[in-house]
Amino acid sequence: MKTIDEFKTRSGKIALLLGVMMIMFTTTAFAHCDSYDGPVIQDAYKALENENVTYVMKWIYPDQETEITKLFNKTVELKDGDAEIYAIVEKHFLETLVRLHRETEGAPYTGLKPAGSTHPIIQMADNSIASNNVKPLLNGLGQHIQEVITQKYEKVARLEKVKDNSIAEGRAYVSAYVEYTHTLEALEAVLSGGSHH
Repeated sequence: MKTIDEFKTRSGKIALLLGVMMIMFTTTAFAHCDSYDGPVIQDAYKALENENVTYVMKWIYPDQETEITKLFNKTVELKDGDAEIYAIVEKHFLETLVRLHRETEGAPYTGLKPAGSTHPIIQMADNSIASNNVKPLLNGLGQHIQEVITQKYEKVARLEKVKDNSIAEGRAYVSAYVEYTHTLEALEAVLSGGSHH
C-alpha cells in the first residue's frame, strides 16, 4: 500500500507532467482560455444568464474588477433589447474579459477562438475535472505523449537527411531537433523530479 508521501510525490509528478504536456501541445500558453468552449467564456455565459458578475471575477485581478463590472452591467441592461446590438455588446464583454484574463497570465490577447479549437490534452484535462475522474486522462496521456514524440522524431529524421543541402534546410533541421530534444528534456525533468523547463 502506498504511503501518503508516495501518493503526494506521484500526484505532484503527474501535475508537472500535465503542465509540460499543456505547454508542448499549445502554441500559446493556456490558449484554451480564449476559446468559446474554454472555462473563461463558459463562466461568462453563466454570469450573463444569472446576471451575476461574481462568476467571472476569479479569472481577473482585483484591479480589473471595476472595468469588468461596468461592462457586465451594460451588457446585462441590453440583454432583452435588440438582438443584434446585444450580440455586439456581449462579444465585446467576452473579448474584454478574456483579454484581461490573458494579462493575468502574462500572455498576449490574440482574439477569441472558435469552439472545438482546444487541443485534445486540454479537453481531457477539463473532462477529468467535470467528471471528477482523472483515470481517463491518465489512460489517454501515455498514448498522446507517444504520438507527439513520434511526430517530432519523424520530422527530425526526415530533415536530418537533407540538413547539409542548404542553409535553409539546415535551419529547419536545427529547429526540429531543438523542439524534439527540448520536449524530451522537459519530460525527463518532470519524471526525475528536476525543476528546469
